[in-house]
Amino acid sequence: MLSLQVLFLLVPILSISLFFVFSNKSPSKKPNGSGFVTYPIVGNLPLFLKNRHRLLEWQTETVREQPTNTVTIRRPGNVRGVVTANPANVEHILKTNFPNYPKGERFITTLEDFLGRGIFNSDGELWKVQRKTASFEFNTKSLRNFVVESVRDELLNRLFPLLTRASKTNETLDLQDILERFAFDNVCKVAFNEDPMCLAAPVAASGQLSPDFAHAFETATSLSSGRFRYAIPYFWKIKKLLNIGSEKKLKEAISIVHNFAMKIIQDRKIAGPAADTDLLSRFMASTDSSDELLRDIVVSFILAGRDTTSSNLTWFFWLLSSRPDVEKNIREEVRKIRAQFQNNDQIFSFEELREMHYLHAAISEALRLYPPVSVDTKACLKDDVLPDGTFVGKGWSVTYNAYAMGRMEAIWGKDCEEYVPERWLDNGVFRTESPYRFPVFHAGPRMCLGREMAYIQMKSIVACVVERFQIDVLGKDTCPEHMLSLTLRMKYGLPVRVGEKGVDKIE
Repeated sequence: MLSLQVLFLLVPILSISLFFVFSNKSPSKKPNGSGFVTYPIVGNLPLFLKNRHRLLEWQTETVREQPTNTVTIRRPGNVRGVVTANPANVEHILKTNFPNYPKGERFITTLEDFLGRGIFNSDGELWKVQRKTASFEFNTKSLRNFVVESVRDELLNRLFPLLTRASKTNETLDLQDILERFAFDNVCKVAFNEDPMCLAAPVAASGQLSPDFAHAFETATSLSSGRFRYAIPYFWKIKKLLNIGSEKKLKEAISIVHNFAMKIIQDRKIAGPAADTDLLSRFMASTDSSDELLRDIVVSFILAGRDTTSSNLTWFFWLLSSRPDVEKNIREEVRKIRAQFQNNDQIFSFEELREMHYLHAAISEALRLYPPVSVDTKACLKDDVLPDGTFVGKGWSVTYNAYAMGRMEAIWGKDCEEYVPERWLDNGVFRTESPYRFPVFHAGPRMCLGREMAYIQMKSIVACVVERFQIDVLGKDTCPEHMLSLTLRMKYGLPVRVGEKGVDKIE
């Protein structure tokens, strides 16, 4: 009965919103410096409905028009918020006044079914304990070496044979799918030393992860992020209560993900850790966490390791397809590194990858234009004023848009929308940028701990693939449509054909 009453209340609000969207009626209230046109009763909801299929572009266009690169928003129910692409504001939110801007109840509640209270979906003491443990583990040389070896194994035994086969059959591949499966295999090995074999032919064997796990994980990620884009906040709760539509599918997907994660935890407890190299073994040894929290930690790390690197590399290879000069520079750098280290191996060591400054710049430039985590939202605990003078009220949401920041002339200059790896180099050496101008790995106390490992994986893949294969992107002259999940993915994948070069045939 309660659900029906809520639905009846929503009908007039949506009707008013649609009236403004399709009738071209003028709003009763002008923007007045806020950036978004505000209508009576429904606030900015009509514009949200009109632009919900292009939220990133819409927000980018709007903040770009404001002198402060910041806008305020209002939705029905007096829901208020701020969207910014101003580096000074980002530093204030993520560092200077960090305690005032936690994840917040809305964010945590929205993702709790999937991520539980893992490190990426928690605040306060629970977050601090996980962060402290993770920070120690991520800084160990043994874990870094384990990542390098996992990437090496996946490249040699799966990616190379797959691309070689495709080059001989001239088949079309979805590079986004391949990169996601590569990343999924790799992060599962690093997270809990299990191999889902997503990049290999499925083999039914005891102890291996089911292919359903990867599919369910992708479904859970997509549908969980969709909860943030409802026209009426928390409307998804009604669907969850009724167990219908996307919420029913989400529940089923989460069940598969959680059951497999719990099985791995239980098996590990029975058998004992085979080695202390993977993250699960390390967390089990260093904390007295419940099985549920261990599950949440595992799921969170899979999310971070699978979706971010694969998203960036997909956009990187699309950008590279129209820039043969950049590809040539990368190949030349790889050749020089081989000669410098006298490397006859098929793979590169950590020390060799660290010397690839141009490749690091080319990957970072792709991250600037297409950040995997394109927007991030916090909650404001107490009234505050941002450095640019924008007022933020208690309970408001505060969002920084990394996608928009990569397209701000005030930050990157007049060529901000162009792909220019050289902007990251000083005399051929990579120049680190302020994380508040380039917040793709977050910044402040919650700076991404896996940044170095992400670059290891991405640089390994690009160096080896560009050296050995020619990746021909189909339809490279058209910018692919993106879809907003928890990360920025290409809507229809990235179709490519592959040609094999061979190390000795490089121009």
